[in-house]
Amino acid sequence: MPRILACFKWVADAADIRVAPDSATLLFDRVSYRISDYDRNAIEEAVRLKERYGGSAAAITAGSPAARKSLRDVLARGADEAFFVVDAAFENLEPAQTAAILAAAIKERVGSFDLIVCGEGSGDLYAQQVGPRLAEILGIPCIAYVRQVSLEGEKVVAERRTEDGIEVLEAPLPALITVLPEINTPRIPGLKDTLAASKKPVAEIPGSELRGEFAPALKTVSLKANSMERVCTRFGSEAEEIGKFVQALLKTGVIG
Repeated sequence: MPRILACFKWVADAADIRVAPDSATLLFDRVSYRISDYDRNAIEEAVRLKERYGGSAAAITAGSPAARKSLRDVLARGADEAFFVVDAAFENLEPAQTAAILAAAIKERVGSFDLIVCGEGSGDLYAQQVGPRLAEILGIPCIAYVRQVSLEGEKVVAERRTEDGIEVLEAPLPALITVLPEINTPRIPGLKDTLAASKKPVAEIPGSELRGEFAPALKTVSLKANSMERVCTRFGSEAEEIGKFVQALLKTGVIG
């Protein structure tokens, strides 16, 4: 029976982020946190695969102690157990750090697995790097942007979306996939699910107990809100106005 592992991240709710009126600085002082929407799809798919093929579905995350609040939610969504790699220094991890930390935890504490499921990106950075980086460190195949998946014996078969259409790929287990939001609709935990979550096992793994160096390769200097300035210029319908319109597009760089 397959052992499936879903990776998830505890992120700020984008709806609560404010922008400072005198600058483009993002303000996080009043934000609430939640499991990344993309990772909810990963958790849901891991649980559905368990329900279809048997076995078990676990969940794993790395973060600061504040991310402990995510554990009951992920267990209420159907995971059988949760692994929480915790350290005060893990508050703002960049993708390479996250992948290295998760890989170390899986090797040293989680143990064997058949399939790892990740969201295509996270709800904050959306770097789309953690899944492929994690697969590379673990030395297993990776299929990204999956819209449909099944397990057939000792292999995973997946449909993935590309710029040119749909590919159908297969890879030997163990393997890792990153899933698109279209793969499923995450369930909404009910009261019974939430109560049952409190009885499921949680393994906290102190980051200091893992072997390896997890210093960031990148440093975020600042975060700024995106801005868009609109230029409203009117042109007439006469033939000579077309030339003026083209010149205006050339001047602003819209066309070259």
